[in-house]
Amino acid sequence: MTDTQTPPFQIQIVPVTAFQQNCSIIRAASGKAAIVDPGGEPEKLLSAAEQMDATIEKIWLTHGHLDHAGATMDLKERTGATIEGPAKPETFWLDQIETFAAQYGFPGDNRNVTPDRWLEDGDIVELDGNEFGVVTTPGHTPGHVVFYNQSVKIALVGDVIFQGSIGRTDFPMSDPPALIRSIVEKLWPLGDDMRFVPGHGPMSTFGAERKSNPFVADHVLAGS
Repeated sequence: MTDTQTPPFQIQIVPVTAFQQNCSIIRAASGKAAIVDPGGEPEKLLSAAEQMDATIEKIWLTHGHLDHAGATMDLKERTGATIEGPAKPETFWLDQIETFAAQYGFPGDNRNVTPDRWLEDGDIVELDGNEFGVVTTPGHTPGHVVFYNQSVKIALVGDVIFQGSIGRTDFPMSDPPALIRSIVEKLWPLGDDMRFVPGHGPMSTFGAERKSNPFVADHVLAGS
């Protein structure tokens, strides 16, 4: 007979904005919470957190694109949460959130973001005793990072990889070869059984993508 343990945290995915970006709310057993990539619709996110009985204390950013970071400063103002991530090269995008919001008519209070803590490869972010490792994953954007928890086997990968696809590399400062290196050298070593929440679309595992992803499956890269 095996003991059934209560998971150390729960994750709720809340798609936001017309881009249907997967914002994640991570709630520790104590109720303390981190919100990952709040791209917009802060009222929706705060309502979801309230329904989870979650108190937002951290905001973690994978990268600085508008649909992932647009509501960050609004939420920080309302909750007092600390902003952690992405990596310093992402200043390029975080400083243009207001410009792109105006250009695209993006609704809401979208402001440029200055993190309280820039992250580097190998850093740890912590939520009430739960540690998430950080790997830098440039390519889609220059300062992109991925958060992962080995005990629960879950990663929050932003726009690096998706079920059956990979991040776009047609933006300023994108780097296609770097994106492939990030996936192969930073994500695959985390384990085939690592589940991931992408920035858009359904979840998958690294193992599944190594078998079938048309861009980065092992057999595809072996033949390139």
